[in-house]
Amino acid sequence: MSDTHIVHTAPAPHETYRVRYPLKIRRLTVARIARITPTMIRVTVTGPDLEGFESRSHDDHVKLFFARPGEDEPALPTFGPNGPVFPEGEKPIARDYTPRRHDATTGELDLDFAVHEAGPATEWAINAAVGSTLHVAGPRGSMIVPDDFDWYLLVGDDTALPAIARRLEELRPEAKVTVIVEVGTPADEMPLSSRASTSITWLHRGDLAPGEGRLLDDAVAAFRRGDGEGFAWIACESDTAKRLRAILVEDLGLPKRRVKASGYWKRGLVSYHDTHED
Repeated sequence: MSDTHIVHTAPAPHETYRVRYPLKIRRLTVARIARITPTMIRVTVTGPDLEGFESRSHDDHVKLFFARPGEDEPALPTFGPNGPVFPEGEKPIARDYTPRRHDATTGELDLDFAVHEAGPATEWAINAAVGSTLHVAGPRGSMIVPDDFDWYLLVGDDTALPAIARRLEELRPEAKVTVIVEVGTPADEMPLSSRASTSITWLHRGDLAPGEGRLLDDAVAAFRRGDGEGFAWIACESDTAKRLRAILVEDLGLPKRRVKASGYWKRGLVSYHDTHED
């Protein structure tokens, strides 16, 4: 009788890869609430259902479920082989958010809410109190961008700040990172810490509405890549993200596989998330 051995092949250097997780809806309870900036609220949730939670990438997203007006609890789906199955009637309100921090030891999950625009998720965050309930599903999986590139470019608006902050905390000291972030005013800037060598540019849109203007376009067009291998990550309004990707690939000559651009939201739409690829 022979032994069977499972061999795990390490990913090639500088290559992204995906991992998948089982889907589960977790009923969690608010443990803490903190106002990070005038337009950013951090909600820390906890509970026995958080056991087994995994999030291995800075731009993972979980789905938060909210009850509709007049409901005490959201109508939650079950997950079968063909995906989610919802009860009869209207589906619950659902929004995607970045797991800002997960601590398996303390059993806590941080979620940051940008509150510059009204919506069911931001309304919930503004009105949440210790003991409030939140239903969280996912993430479905992670796209792992390895920590072996020579340089990184991180670009985004207010909604990307949780992912950018998490990525900066994860990178090794030898990495060189350029960060470009658009926020409303200087008061909306938040502390960003990293062991890596970082250059951070804050852009202030002032009276412009989020998603208007070309501040990010101009800043990305002026970017000069470093020596060696690099990776660019973009997350902001969808049309803006598409333009920024084109600048990096078509104008600055970055390989397509080394640029990930996501529309975290889209002007005029709700519950939007998309990745721009060829």
